[in-house]
Amino acid sequence: MSEKHIRKIRSDGEQSRERLLGAAMRLFAAQGFNATSTREIALAAGANVAAIAYYFGDKAGLYRAALTDFMPPPEKNIAQFDQPGFTLREMLHGYYTQLLAPMMEGDIAQLRLRMWLREVLEPTGIWQNEIDNGIRPEFEALAAVLARHLDVAVDDEVRRLVHGVAALGAHLMISQDIVAAVTPQLVAAPHALQEWIPRLVDYAEAIVTAEHEKRRKGAA
Repeated sequence: MSEKHIRKIRSDGEQSRERLLGAAMRLFAAQGFNATSTREIALAAGANVAAIAYYFGDKAGLYRAALTDFMPPPEKNIAQFDQPGFTLREMLHGYYTQLLAPMMEGDIAQLRLRMWLREVLEPTGIWQNEIDNGIRPEFEALAAVLARHLDVAVDDEVRRLVHGVAALGAHLMISQDIVAAVTPQLVAAPHALQEWIPRLVDYAEAIVTAEHEKRRKGAA
């Protein structure tokens, strides 16, 4: 078998896998895991049902891939805001850049968000795994970075601060439909989303500064 033929087979296989992922995301987002059949996904993707077993093992494997394949590992996200030489503003800019990055992907971001919301309401176990292996490490990394900038140890006040800083960006992600309905111009295109980042940095910096001032007065 020629190298050219091997490359063509590999390319066709990658395209088939991507079609299955795209169809699965649309159907899982609309119907949920239990109400979506592998036959339905294969039909929507123009593929054979056996292809799901070949690429993903089973429906659960396809569902897991549809939820997580497009997500960078937590270490990559953490590296964007946890750098020793970063100022507070640089750190916050890196944090919101990685947090809002999925929203820049247009329709895929919307499908993934709907899938995650369904996962919260109809858990299959993947959400808990994501909390343990993705969300928690990023939370703890941000807590450590903020504590370093405040020159304190991580305590519950720092953890509350992390939730407050994260909530500024999470509102945009989780409530994007509401934001788009009320102020569509603020999320209408990638450049509009990009404009959120420096403003979120401003808001978060004010919160961190207020926490620093509160601790300073308490110490005094």
